[in-house]
Amino acid sequence: MSSRRKHTWGVAAALSAGALVLTTACSGDSGGGGSDDTIVIGVSLPLTGDFSEPGKGVQRGYEAWAQMVNEDGGLLGRQVELKILDDQSSADRVVQDYEALIAKDQVDLIFGPFSTRLVVPSARVAEEYGMLFVEPAGAAGEVFEQGFENLFYAAPAIAEDHYDYLAEYLLGLPEDERPQTVAVASMDDPFAQGTAYGLRDKLAEGGLEIVVDEVYPPNTTDFSSIAAKISSSGADVVVGGTQYQDAVNLIVSLQQLNYQPRLAAFSTAPTNPEFSAAIGAKTEGILSPTGYTPEAAWESNTDFVERYTEIHGSPPSEDEANAFTTGQVVAAAVEAVGCAEQGDCQQQLIDWLRDAEVDTVVGPLSWDDAGRPQSAHLIQQYVDGEIRIVLPEDAQEADFVFPKPAW
Repeated sequence: MSSRRKHTWGVAAALSAGALVLTTACSGDSGGGGSDDTIVIGVSLPLTGDFSEPGKGVQRGYEAWAQMVNEDGGLLGRQVELKILDDQSSADRVVQDYEALIAKDQVDLIFGPFSTRLVVPSARVAEEYGMLFVEPAGAAGEVFEQGFENLFYAAPAIAEDHYDYLAEYLLGLPEDERPQTVAVASMDDPFAQGTAYGLRDKLAEGGLEIVVDEVYPPNTTDFSSIAAKISSSGADVVVGGTQYQDAVNLIVSLQQLNYQPRLAAFSTAPTNPEFSAAIGAKTEGILSPTGYTPEAAWESNTDFVERYTEIHGSPPSEDEANAFTTGQVVAAAVEAVGCAEQGDCQQQLIDWLRDAEVDTVVGPLSWDDAGRPQSAHLIQQYVDGEIRIVLPEDAQEADFVFPKPAW
């Protein structure tokens, strides 16, 4: 885009407000928009159901953002109040929630939910009402093919590009060192499949053979048959298009069969703090893409990690960081435009972001006309029991280990 405007927003500058007021409610609860002293932000999250684990991480990120906003003096000098509803991981429910938040409760602003399955229907509601829609977890390509003009993804890259650095590395290896076969198992979910298939397709184009390619429903708990196919194939690389519990169940099933790939890559599960213990602390070599690392030296990230750790006793993970980034992006627009309410203000916020670059805890973000971020994901790997950035080389915290049995 031409005439790009650079706006730098640290935590203290862009985020502010007094005491955190958090309302967690059901869709039928009554409520209202903000007052002269309060800005109310409506959110629907999967706090129960299939996406509850990452959904709660997003909730923690939103709450941390609001608390820091409120500690730092206010967004436009006003307190921030979050009104969070539980959509129960249901697309029908998320539509009802955003309808209620916007039309009935008259919230001033909205933040997006977790999961592409929930982002697309809720973005349609937001567009119908002319609301700015910044979201932390709708990364699948289909999100950006709907023609939304109000949507912005608050992360460095979309799902299909998450593993670009890994594909580039593997295909750049000498022929006799390169893996030859790949087994893929993915949840029937746009984000999970987007991440897994982006890597699958790049490796296949580079000459690797896809020997297993399985899709399973989101509620799958028994992975014995899929694990047996993968184990029998003897694939060099296993790629999991996973959320959290499905990855744990698949890995445990593969462990029981003594299957040892040379490399294992999963969409999101390794970023979860409980992941290592859930699979018996046998994580060495497992990979995942990430748009975030607590060690990143971005100015606002240093403050975010310190203050988040004070609140929770541990550093934030990617889900929390992307939620926090959503708050930063919306705050930057609100402070720049000088308003935060329904009506004409929303289009001003959208227009400002279309031609802006915003400094966040995941780095500088800018977007194309469809809301795609214009950056790249890092590749992280468990090395000596700790998850470290290994690709690209100029960002690595440890050397990429390959080949390495994954568990």
